[in-house]
Amino acid sequence: MKPDHAIEVKNVTKKFKVYYDKGHTLKEKTLFKKRRSYEERTVLDGISFEIKKGEAVGLIGHNGCGKSTTLKLLTKIMYPDSGTIEMNGRVSSLLELGAGFHPDLSGRENIYINASIFGLTKKEIDQRAGEIIAFSELEEFIDHPVRTYSSGMYMRLAFAVAIHVDADILLVDEILAVGDANFQAKCFQKLRELKSLGITIVIVSHSLTQIEQICERSIWLDSGKIKEAGKPREVHPVYLDYMGLKRRTRSEKSPQQSEEHTEIRKKNTETGQKVYGNLDVRIVKSELLDENQNRCHMFRVGDKMIIRVQYECRNEELTESEFGFHIFRSDGMDCYGTNTLLDQVETIKLKKTGTVQVEFDALPLLQGTYKIDLAFQDDTGLTFQYLYQALSFEIINPYEELGAVRLAHRWVFDGKKAKRR
Repeated sequence: MKPDHAIEVKNVTKKFKVYYDKGHTLKEKTLFKKRRSYEERTVLDGISFEIKKGEAVGLIGHNGCGKSTTLKLLTKIMYPDSGTIEMNGRVSSLLELGAGFHPDLSGRENIYINASIFGLTKKEIDQRAGEIIAFSELEEFIDHPVRTYSSGMYMRLAFAVAIHVDADILLVDEILAVGDANFQAKCFQKLRELKSLGITIVIVSHSLTQIEQICERSIWLDSGKIKEAGKPREVHPVYLDYMGLKRRTRSEKSPQQSEEHTEIRKKNTETGQKVYGNLDVRIVKSELLDENQNRCHMFRVGDKMIIRVQYECRNEELTESEFGFHIFRSDGMDCYGTNTLLDQVETIKLKKTGTVQVEFDALPLLQGTYKIDLAFQDDTGLTFQYLYQALSFEIINPYEELGAVRLAHRWVFDGKKAKRR
């Protein structure tokens, strides 16, 4: 195993027997032998990947593609049929809510049991129990039996224990989908802190936004194989495109639509633009405007900027759509992204052709070159079109400020507002 690697997975295969009607008693097994027939399903088919120390990686894919099985193999809850898995360091995992918790014991008692499973001594747990309880925010309920806890309380306690065991590798499976918004934000911040300390993190999630916030790499599993791996903002649009097309059966698409779809993709490829989605709603034209409605690609800090998109609806049965954008700096830094669903504004009432505008009254971004991704999708995440790096612009700044954004502020000396030189 390479010294800078935390995880090495080589040619791992895992199969499961799926019984049609398995007998459970001795009588059933003896008298109804035919009931024991089964089919063998390959969940993982010779996958290989490596994860470096301190790297955060997301596993994505549709249900049943092998994501959770991969995590269970990494934790040695189960073992591969063939291939090898090597782990370098102490492993902490969050695979199922309350796994290892005894329902009749209190939260405090379960902290000691769960932490000891991860390898901590009683003395170490004594030193950290207060921090664990404080992070879980369950001080009022910590001495109550955990069977009285809600699923969110279970998650809080399980997460709090897992992140306080000094693990070198943290494995997380969909657990961050539970809990209120404040606690989720707290968990994300803690994961960022752990990552900054050099802890390796592997996350399974259907929330691509979660993965983009934490991970620098995504691994897309499909039918037991790795379909694609790379930077999240490069892999995720391809994944969404694949899932969108998969949801539309061939019977729903006329030969003419298929030909148009192929032709549009070809044109975008020739111009260097990456386009994903089923193209039911297509971006015909996109441009950046200044405060005077003139096309512009260079702005000053604090200028007004408008994103204007002209679209075409190619599906007569489609009446509504969500629209979103994502701004990245040229060095790959994720600056800002949102959509009409997240902003809780009304959905776009689609016309055969129409326009959408996003207006920024005062750009807070500091000097640099920026790219904008644009996307139309429905409220379930089905992508109509995702246009990668559709627009670009540059910010110039007459002042030598540092950082990524300008924060509004003022100077006050002895109660008086300072004047600019």
